[in-house]
Amino acid sequence: MSIFSDNEYIRLVKTILDNRFPVSSPKAYVHTYGCQGNLADSERMKGMLAELGYEFTDDINESDLILFNTCSVREHAEDRVFGNVGNLKRLKSEKPDLIIILCGCMMQQEHIALKIKKSYPYVSIVFGTYHMQRLPEFVYRALSKRERVFEITDTHEAEIVEGLPVFRDTSYKGWLPVMYGCNNFCSYCVVPLVRGRERSRDPEDVINEAKRLISEGAKDITLLGQNVNSYGNNSAFDITFPDLLRKINALDGDFIIRFMTSHPKDCTPELLKAMAESEKCAKHLHLPFQSGSNRILKAMNRKYTREHYLELVSIARELMPELSITSDVIVGFPGEQYEDFLQTLDLVERVKFSSLFTFIYSKREGTAAAKLQDPVSREEKGKWFKELLDLQESISVDIRRSMVGKTYRVLAESRVKEDSSLITGRTEGNVNIDFKADESKIGRFVNVKVTLAENLNLKGELI
Repeated sequence: MSIFSDNEYIRLVKTILDNRFPVSSPKAYVHTYGCQGNLADSERMKGMLAELGYEFTDDINESDLILFNTCSVREHAEDRVFGNVGNLKRLKSEKPDLIIILCGCMMQQEHIALKIKKSYPYVSIVFGTYHMQRLPEFVYRALSKRERVFEITDTHEAEIVEGLPVFRDTSYKGWLPVMYGCNNFCSYCVVPLVRGRERSRDPEDVINEAKRLISEGAKDITLLGQNVNSYGNNSAFDITFPDLLRKINALDGDFIIRFMTSHPKDCTPELLKAMAESEKCAKHLHLPFQSGSNRILKAMNRKYTREHYLELVSIARELMPELSITSDVIVGFPGEQYEDFLQTLDLVERVKFSSLFTFIYSKREGTAAAKLQDPVSREEKGKWFKELLDLQESISVDIRRSMVGKTYRVLAESRVKEDSSLITGRTEGNVNIDFKADESKIGRFVNVKVTLAENLNLKGELI
């Protein structure tokens, strides 16, 4: 580390930028790939860039700094990054002073960082998941010394850095990280390798950030972690995730609380009871099951069975009859046979998920599953995948049709791109409804009666 503090780097960068941009502020373009955790990280990096003097733009061609916060969960996400970075070569040749930054999970993998260093010489800065707080330093080095900065050192015991500035795109929605990292080592997942071991934020820091969000107008607060259910494990404080949920629920204000992601092995009746008893907690549970086959779940190192998962669903719905449940599913895990896949279909049919996030297995370097034999062809997996999509679509359509004629409290979020006369709002159960309203409703709770279900699309009217 340098002898300069972060504040000193901010001062130094501001001086350089003031000299280079005497009339107008430099512009930064920030693009986030992957999960809500990455979105939260990007908000903190945008906060630091704003402190340095950057304004933000949605037009990449007018930017003076480009930052891609990357995801490594699936091969497709990585391919998109490489493709988009390749497209920046022309822009860099036209604007030699352009700073291009790649960071996040994908960059924490040494083989990826080395590929960027060798094959993309116009990329200015590369850093992994443990060095976000050093962004001002990295920008200073790129600006003042015109050096390429690569920092991907592995720091699994990294401390959580508090007090970073946050730049939020909307005041009415807030991402609130409560922990980082993961200890589960599911055999297909690269997250523990790029995010490190579980580290829980001090509850006082979480509560204080929640209070700030509420005071700034947040109506929808999502608590984030790779496995929020294990919040507080191996920590100096004696607060569990259900305890934290109740504490945030007790804060003054009109808002709803969401959380993700929950691991079934750590989802307890106490958590479900806390959800049910917390009136501000959305009655929506995202609970990834990944496979309906016990044999495959064991190979995935998920540490629960289909029977345990179904028992959790039964308890949750007994406590919260109105509960909406969503999940993640992997199709075609190495060694999976069609008989295993049929058990996945059976579980989907039993639970009746509101929606699913579905993926064909993606081999990730460094994971245990990457070493397994995978005899089923991609074409065959594609057929299974379509079966799953067709089943879930029919279930989702039935659920949405059952909503017609009912009134829901929704948070009005944004204009509908295809029809600017409509606003889309999200129910507590995480279902979108489009309705006619003026711009003033965005960011507010409104009551909407569902009038029409067009397959997966809902239309409604203000009440």
